[in-house]
Amino acid sequence: MKARVTSQCMGDRNCNKLCPEVFQYDEDQLLSVVQFEVIPEKYEDVVRQAADECGADAIEIEE
Repeated sequence: MKARVTSQCMGDRNCNKLCPEVFQYDEDQLLSVVQFEVIPEKYEDVVRQAADECGADAIEIEE
């Protein structure tokens, strides 16, 4: 599974709070970024949850 944060990110950091192992906040760009090319299996469910809960629909997932 792959994930990316689009330019629609509002910078509210909800994904960072939910899964800081995968999402990091970029202070220069004022948006979240994904730390992995391929999401480790142990984080897949929480990344899906972050995408579902993203108010800006800014997290895209590729299965």
